[in-house]
Amino acid sequence: MAKITVSEVEHVAHLARLTFDSQEIDEFTRQLNDILEFVDKLDALDTSDIEPTTRAIEVLNVFRKDEIKPSLPVEEATANAPMAENGAFVVPRII
Repeated sequence: MAKITVSEVEHVAHLARLTFDSQEIDEFTRQLNDILEFVDKLDALDTSDIEPTTRAIEVLNVFRKDEIKPSLPVEEATANAPMAENGAFVVPRII
């Protein structure tokens, strides 16, 4: 059973300011109905025992502890900079 009609596809194409010939409209209608038919198959699955997730596999963030450590001396950090002033990098103004 078709859920999307040719007139609905034509209407959406019109809203999107797209022009298609009748063969393309028929093809899009068929493709959209195929997609909706597949979604119906997915809806038929019992997912009551499956916990909702945001990813297919579990992802763990690996963060280090936020500890204060000695950093690079300013002179060493700016040693290769094309331009540095008062311990900061000087960049061209863009605005």
